[in-house]
Amino acid sequence: MTTLQSLAVIVFISVLILLARRLQWSGFIQDRTQQHLVFGSTAALFFLWIFRVGIFSGLDVHFLWLTALTLTLGFHWAALAGSAALLGVTLVGKETWEMLGINGLLGVLAPVSVTYLIYMLSFHKLPRNFFVYVFVCAFFPGAAMIAMKMTLLGSYYTLDGLYDWDTVVDNYLLLIPLLLFPEGLLNGMTMTLLIVYRPHWVCTFHDKFYLDKP
Repeated sequence: MTTLQSLAVIVFISVLILLARRLQWSGFIQDRTQQHLVFGSTAALFFLWIFRVGIFSGLDVHFLWLTALTLTLGFHWAALAGSAALLGVTLVGKETWEMLGINGLLGVLAPVSVTYLIYMLSFHKLPRNFFVYVFVCAFFPGAAMIAMKMTLLGSYYTLDGLYDWDTVVDNYLLLIPLLLFPEGLLNGMTMTLLIVYRPHWVCTFHDKFYLDKP
């Protein structure tokens, strides 16, 4: 494990501890619905991340689905659930332990943070309606987050000397355009179905803001 990887692990774990301390665990323990949502989302994300393709180690491609997770659970729980799913795929050998901190920071915390930032900006700056929520908060951020995650990881592999830039571009970054629409559609359809059939499951969606007329 390199110095940068060790530092990334320390920062990643420190951020998770900080987030965990800001949660109200007593309410979570008493709320069975919230427990099912968090554990079910973590399990779904784990199984989704198991299915991946790639030629070179680390340059694997899989759906992210973190935008829908963030909109459903909120920032804190999404970060913890995504990190738990990452730990799971690392335990089963789909990711290496050396990359745990890097994957956590660039592949989980960064997409969750930017997704929530986009949601907050949309909530305060744009008209609040169903279509703005689905497209501006779910579909487009979903596509943008997988592009951001792959770009950040690809840049790390190059800067750390694990792969040269041509290898990263030809075997990893070149796939970004192919993944933009499917990833956006996955997140957009997930949120559409949830706010239609299970709106009370979605932390960031409220009828009085997006559906009820003034």
